[in-house]
Amino acid sequence: MAEYELLAPAGDLEKLKVAIIYGADAVFIGGQKFSLRSRASNFTLADIKEGCEFAHQHNAKIHVTCNIVMHNIDTDGLIEYLKELEACGVDCIIASSLYILKMVKLHTKMEAHVSTQASTINQEAVKFFEEVNVDRVVLGREVSLEEMKIIKENSHIDLEAFIHGGMCVSYSGRCMLSNNMTNRDANRGGCAHSCRWCYDLIDDNQVKNPKGDYFAMSSKDLCAIKAIPLMMDMGMNSFKIEGRMKSLHYIATVVNTYRKLIDEYKLNHKIKDFKVYENQIAKAENRLTSTGFLFNKPTINEQLYDLNLTVPTKEFIGIVKGYDEKTKTLHIEQRNYFVPFSTIEVFTPSKTFLLDIKEIYDKDGNILDAARHPKQDIYFKCDIPLEKYSLLRLN
Repeated sequence: MAEYELLAPAGDLEKLKVAIIYGADAVFIGGQKFSLRSRASNFTLADIKEGCEFAHQHNAKIHVTCNIVMHNIDTDGLIEYLKELEACGVDCIIASSLYILKMVKLHTKMEAHVSTQASTINQEAVKFFEEVNVDRVVLGREVSLEEMKIIKENSHIDLEAFIHGGMCVSYSGRCMLSNNMTNRDANRGGCAHSCRWCYDLIDDNQVKNPKGDYFAMSSKDLCAIKAIPLMMDMGMNSFKIEGRMKSLHYIATVVNTYRKLIDEYKLNHKIKDFKVYENQIAKAENRLTSTGFLFNKPTINEQLYDLNLTVPTKEFIGIVKGYDEKTKTLHIEQRNYFVPFSTIEVFTPSKTFLLDIKEIYDKDGNILDAARHPKQDIYFKCDIPLEKYSLLRLN
């Protein structure tokens, strides 16, 4: 394991590869059974095997979530499934169920990691998991940095903490809103994100909110950029980014930002300018962020009541699929609208730079006046040979 593991999410095989290329030491994914993200593009066993092979070639690990809250009908086939995952090359299983954790240790050689859904927020709980021989505990997101330091000092087991992404408004993600309102159980993989819906505020049959404005009960996303040095100093083992349903661009940007931040602090034991990393994160974020519980107890300022403040970013325009060195032609898959004869930003795992583009073409060689269609194959001349999975943004 890396000295400080950077753990990234992935909702499909392409995102898994991008996460590793852009700096993740490990990736967590969901299979098609026992996962809490039924609407994510959950991995087939064939995908998991390919993902594990790719990860291991790059000295990275694959964690698979089996963090469903199981009813009786959910228990069938667990041991067989765990053995199938092990055969694929999976390194770790993340679960909140003590039964699943026990079966991982009893029937496989994979590591067993306690999910954040277990609400582990004190040293005595960590001690219990040490005694039952699990390999790592993912702390609850309600833990402050002060509490985290005390827990780490009194523990003899790997500890993992969330550093970025969505913060469920319910305690440790154990929400009943979705189940109550839509009959979709958040604890069995069906969360409808009811907290992020638009609501009217009604009192005595009168709508109190301004016309056209709605309210949510969601929290701002977590961003722990300024907390990373403190967490590294206290010896936290793994830093986890949330977002298996996030975009490829989001994953690449957030992973690469934290990778460089961690590496800078490892090298210099100081961060020259946090703003550099905050500006990079802003290129992928579409929701306001806060530091959650890390520095202080959340207040109204950590809540996101006005969804008008969430604006999806449109900067990501394409991903490099290939480069023809003979013709010096770049092949990209378009993701958002852009036009020829413009300056774009190239984002790679190692560097970022500007590039002027001229004419753009479709796969049949037709000159285009604009790239309008998501996932369309676009071509243009480029003197710089860009590697596959390099990302393009509007400047």
